[in-house]
Amino acid sequence: MDAYADPDAVARYAERPPRLVPGFADLQRMCTQLLAESAPTDARVLVLGAGGGLELRTFAQAQPHWRFDGVDPSDAMLALATRTLGAHAHRAQLHHGYIDAAPDGPFDAAACLLTLHFVPLHERVPTLAALHRRLRPGAPLVVAHMSFDQHDGARARWLQRYADFAVSSGIAPEQAEHGRAAVAEHVHILSPAQDEALLREAGFSRVESFYQGLGFRGWLALA
Repeated sequence: MDAYADPDAVARYAERPPRLVPGFADLQRMCTQLLAESAPTDARVLVLGAGGGLELRTFAQAQPHWRFDGVDPSDAMLALATRTLGAHAHRAQLHHGYIDAAPDGPFDAAACLLTLHFVPLHERVPTLAALHRRLRPGAPLVVAHMSFDQHDGARARWLQRYADFAVSSGIAPEQAEHGRAAVAEHVHILSPAQDEALLREAGFSRVESFYQGLGFRGWLALA
């Protein structure tokens, strides 16, 4: 599912997360707050899935001395991130690719928002472990993505709630249904318990849930 190869999808990207992810702006603010709890004022921050630049912009506006490395597999989305950052663009180095394209660090903090659910399940722990290796001991990671029960009809209910929220946000019902079907087919969703277990398996500790918006969950963990 390479929607971001479509120039129109890239151009409209900034409109979509607030309409699909409950509390999207507050999620970004909470992530900034949680990273700042233990990251220094001049932190070097790694952002995996940085295309579009929305969280980079939020972090940069709130923390004027943070510096960023952002990684994304879409050149078009990285170009959009540069435009989104505007006057803050000089504080970010953007890298095309996946986690192995990121510098070795060490980083003082990391974020991976609305990205891990696109990572195939067999690559999830290696991706998280690669994040862990790039962080200083005790450095914070925030992650947020789709995560809900996959059994006994729960998966279908949560996917329908995703579509219903999109409609309530002004997305046309037929587009919301197309999005629901695409997520059902292409997005790799686990239960919250499985997501937490994978963070621990990758080496993270003090895994704490801090956000739930319908079928989206967020966690803070320490390297």
